Amino acid sequence: MTYADFFYEIKGKFMGADVSDIKEHLAYQFNIEDEEAGGAFYVEVKDGELFVEPYEYYDRDAMFISTPEVFRKIAEGQMDPVWAFTTQKLKVEGNIDKALKLNDIIQRKKKEMKKELKEAKKEEKKKTDKK
Repeated sequence: MTYADFFYEIKGKFMGADVSDIKEHLAYQFNIEDEEAGGAFYVEVKDGELFVEPYEYYDRDAMFISTPEVFRKIAEGQMDPVWAFTTQKLKVEGNIDKALKLNDIIQRKKKEMKKELKEAKKEEKKKTDKK
């Protein structure tokens, strides 16, 4: 997997999270440690909007360093970032209080994905019932 493939996969997992009520500025850089998919990207919450871009972010609040597999599991909500940090699967540099807010963004996205899945199942059931 290339960096571009990995970045767009992760971007899709973050985008759509409702952060409209987050009024503070949050900026996170993710450093991916991998021969093929290695690189950096950032996630930023600014004025209630979420941005995910394939660049380094020098004015960041926190930086996360790990492998693509760990980042994927965290983004999918399959791995708790605090657990990943305590088991040394994830390194964190910077403002720990702001770093912990990343989990809130992930949980929001996870909740929205469940809602979308539930609505899709309802629609499918309606279609099936009409037949």
